[in-house]
Amino acid sequence: MHPSFFNTSIECIMFRFMLVLLFATAGFAQAQTVVVREERSGRPLDNVSVMSTNPPALQHTNVHGQVDIARFGSADTLYLSRLGFEPVAVPRDLLVALKEDVRMRERPFRLDEVVVAATRWRTAQSDLPQRVSRIDALDVQARQPQTVADLLGSSGEVFVQKSQLAGGSPMLRGFATNRVLIAVDGIRMNTAIFRNDNVQNIIALDALALQDAEVVFGPGSVSYGSDAIGGVMSFQTLDARLSHDERPLLYGSALLRGSSAGEEKTGHVDIGLGLRTWAFVSSVTWSEFGDLRMGSDGPDDYLRPDISVRANGRDSTIRNTDPEVQTPSGYRQWNVMQKIRFAPTAHWDVQYAGHYSRSSDAPRYDRLLRRRGTLPYHAEWYYGPQIWSLHALTLRHQSPTAIWDNAQVTAAWQYFEESRHDRDFGKSARYHRSETVRAWTLNAGAELSVAQRHSISYGLEFVHNLVGSVGEQEDAVNGVWRPASTRYPDGASWTSSALFLHHRWTLSERLVLQSGLRGNYVTLDAEFNSAFYPFPFKDVRLRNVAVNGSAGALYRPGDDWQVNVILSTGYRAPNVDDMGKVFDSTPGAVVVPNPDLAPEYAWNIEAGIGKRFGSWLRFDVTAFHTWLDNAMVLRDFQLNGQDTVMYSGQPSRVEALQNAAVAFVQGVQARVETHLGHGLRAWAGMTWLDGEGEMDDGSTAPLRHVGPAYGTAHLLWSGAGMEVDAYVMHNGGMDYEDMATAEQSKTYLYALDASGKPYVPSFLTWNLKASYRLSDLVQLMLGVENITDLRYRPYSSGITAAGRNLIGSIRLRF
Repeated sequence: MHPSFFNTSIECIMFRFMLVLLFATAGFAQAQTVVVREERSGRPLDNVSVMSTNPPALQHTNVHGQVDIARFGSADTLYLSRLGFEPVAVPRDLLVALKEDVRMRERPFRLDEVVVAATRWRTAQSDLPQRVSRIDALDVQARQPQTVADLLGSSGEVFVQKSQLAGGSPMLRGFATNRVLIAVDGIRMNTAIFRNDNVQNIIALDALALQDAEVVFGPGSVSYGSDAIGGVMSFQTLDARLSHDERPLLYGSALLRGSSAGEEKTGHVDIGLGLRTWAFVSSVTWSEFGDLRMGSDGPDDYLRPDISVRANGRDSTIRNTDPEVQTPSGYRQWNVMQKIRFAPTAHWDVQYAGHYSRSSDAPRYDRLLRRRGTLPYHAEWYYGPQIWSLHALTLRHQSPTAIWDNAQVTAAWQYFEESRHDRDFGKSARYHRSETVRAWTLNAGAELSVAQRHSISYGLEFVHNLVGSVGEQEDAVNGVWRPASTRYPDGASWTSSALFLHHRWTLSERLVLQSGLRGNYVTLDAEFNSAFYPFPFKDVRLRNVAVNGSAGALYRPGDDWQVNVILSTGYRAPNVDDMGKVFDSTPGAVVVPNPDLAPEYAWNIEAGIGKRFGSWLRFDVTAFHTWLDNAMVLRDFQLNGQDTVMYSGQPSRVEALQNAAVAFVQGVQARVETHLGHGLRAWAGMTWLDGEGEMDDGSTAPLRHVGPAYGTAHLLWSGAGMEVDAYVMHNGGMDYEDMATAEQSKTYLYALDASGKPYVPSFLTWNLKASYRLSDLVQLMLGVENITDLRYRPYSSGITAAGRNLIGSIRLRF
């Protein structure tokens, strides 16, 4: 890593400049400017529609909640509306005379929210037959997540696994990694090397640069193609906002945050400039985390009693002076975002988006816990810098034509770089394996109202991934380097081409039908180097065709009832990681390529019901069953008739992914929300799962990514510029017999029962967070997580969660 990578002097200069700019622009307002605020908290509301009928005029509040009412001339009454709020009508003369802010009351329940991820087009959430969870910008600010993975976990509907502090692998309905899909600004993030094991790429995103996040549960293959079996996680980053009048719109924020358990230090700055036809927004975030401290009350099996050190060319273990500190686990990360928008007319909109993320080296903490007898298995195991870059250009047209009402084309290029570095304890051979992926994406789509009750959306998508892979071996004693086996076939490519169609038929105000269809053609090409392994094949050419569909209905028996049902299919085509990987899966086992892999398919049915009791209570429940056929699972394999090969100097049993099983996952998701008045409300959510997969002998066993029941419950109060959130996070336990076979052997990760077998203790944490708005410019946020200092480790995770964690931040907005 270059010494200048984390340049603290530049950070200080940039941040001081932002502070001066923030205070210089504080209190800016024009004559006859009115501010629209949320009733109880007093926070300014942006994007409020303000209109008059005589004369006809329309304005929108800016990011500071401001609108210039002088532009409404002699209008008698102004009408204010915003999604999620009760509409307001107010005499214009009264506003001028009193010079008071306008207050809008939030609706008890967000029934009119608009989501995009399910169909790629703006759709009312209440018109969708599948379950969608939305996290908006205010939720992001209130939850103060360290990473995007933590943000998803805080929703209570997504289970997150962590192999190390620099990680976070979301699980949706018992599926994870390359069976769930990540989209950023509508662009597919999954690459050809997303693996079947846990994937931590989601932390490359910047939680502080998010506009909102949406999670679509169940197969999303009609809209997104391969991988979207368990669901889709879609993230919209900060928008570049145009000015609604001739005055430039200047806005932004700056944040400083720290937390105790991981010695977090985070700084963030974003600034936007909006003109009539041009708009710009920039964002920079820097975070540093130290070694994570676990709680003091819990199983001793999670403690870190000793650590590995190397001195005078020899490895040894020394006592960890504080076994509750998980050494080593700290890391650092940079995130940069830039957007440029050009809207020459009311119908055309062009936007460029650039994202860059880079981490420092990150210890793979769970691998450092492995033991060979009384000694560590690994002396070193860490990821090199994880680099992600995205450049996208989007062209939108919004005006009715013969073939579309709205149309959009996005062309994107992404670059991914990751590496793995490991050395066995007592050995001098240090292995370095580096991978790169260059990904090109083209997505074009349109939506059209065919008749009064029919609308369709359609499009095409092309994705191409090119994989680079390098392997090297370093002698830690004499410094000599030489080639080593690569993780993947260097130069392998993966390509997907697709056409898709959605149809919505509104039969009446009470019944809506939706359907979709997608045809996909996937190719994979790879050439293998037999210098290190005697592969019985030189190259692999896979060609797969998949057709996916969905059909759903939403019925409202009454204004306060909603029933929905959907049938959908999903698929996952083999990628380069599935077909061409060589790596150690567990001690003494090595995974090798299987050129005969075929796609796996999923069939899903889900039904939900929601009921609202006036303005004080609402609940919804969704039940689902997903069946996976031709599932790719890890099984014993042979290479040239041999079931054992040498890997990294060790004899290892040969394994490979094979289409050798069927599996199912079923479960229930539920949420209840109540408004108690006087700014007090509460909500709770839970998820229960069950899933099994077929074994070699025909029996069944629990699936690896189907964890115990989990959920959360919140009690919130807002008023007088303050918001308080008291909540609990709960995970059920799991006995040894209920764990997946692959997890039962990981005694180094789990608590041990009286028989010495691993199991997952249940846990419940108590948490409290509060924010106080000193002014429209300054907001303070304080919180304490895991108040009782519980020591716990979520299912399948390789690092123990944070103990009692004090969080403090200050945010400046202008």
